[in-house]
Amino acid sequence: MKRRILLDCDTGIDDALALLYLAPLIKTGEVDLVAAGTVHGNVAAEVGALNTLRVLEDAGVRDVPVAVGAARPMAQAVSLAADVHGSDGLGEIGLGDPEGRPVGFSAPEQIVRLARENPGELTLLATGPLTNLAIALLLEPALPELFREVVIMGGAFGHQGNVTSHAEANIWHDPEAAELVFAAGWPVTLVPLDVTHAAVLDGEWLDRLAAGDTDQARLATRILAFYAEVYRRQLGRRGVVIHDALAAMLALDPELGEYTSRPVRVELRGERTRGTTLWDRRLHAEEDDRPAVKVAVSVDVETFRERLLASLL
Repeated sequence: MKRRILLDCDTGIDDALALLYLAPLIKTGEVDLVAAGTVHGNVAAEVGALNTLRVLEDAGVRDVPVAVGAARPMAQAVSLAADVHGSDGLGEIGLGDPEGRPVGFSAPEQIVRLARENPGELTLLATGPLTNLAIALLLEPALPELFREVVIMGGAFGHQGNVTSHAEANIWHDPEAAELVFAAGWPVTLVPLDVTHAAVLDGEWLDRLAAGDTDQARLATRILAFYAEVYRRQLGRRGVVIHDALAAMLALDPELGEYTSRPVRVELRGERTRGTTLWDRRLHAEEDDRPAVKVAVSVDVETFRERLLASLL
């Protein structure tokens, strides 16, 4: 069945790789990318929108509406990630301006409108902070009933955080928004650092990509050079973690993962733990009526690596 995807992103390097993974499937008609919206996170929302258009156009995908969304979180100052993604969000490679321009309405408005027009048909794939989703929920309380599913790259449970010792970046950038989204009761699949870091792409994979003779392989190689240096310091070896491409792949093929179903909460007040995702590990925990979230706990790493590489070559 063709997946119809509404993408909410903060297009930096791993979002760009997710777009490059989706592009061949969009061009063959296997995936319908109905629209994209951008949010503060890796880069400013306006920069993310231009990056989204740049990458899609470079991959031969045009006519996807791209809306600019929230410029800041709901309850804290905005913080961007130039140290990880470069000041341009794409590894300082200097891509030119895109031919297209963002649409004239906001990303939260776009989420609500498309959900109302396509009830039960769309997968909302969120690869950035969840501010746009939270605003859309406030605009349309019935939103959880209108989406087929929501797939979110975010959170960390057994794995250490990547902003603080406990908090993952997409959740940490707007904890209040994430808490609102996880409590809303729509069918959510969460793809946390626990599985994205298990699927690290090593130096041999990067060499195979660099040997590729396609525009997509060349673009990915250029973008990933900056990212690889960041991860060399984090991992202690050559390799990269492409969080968002894994979330995109699980959105299309959930059978690649194994999951557990737990209520998920976000810590909002801890001096050192704000933005931490929490679940109750007890076997006989007494839960309230908090809705459960499907959390990916393992993935088929080899299939992910080979499928992502094939999409670029």
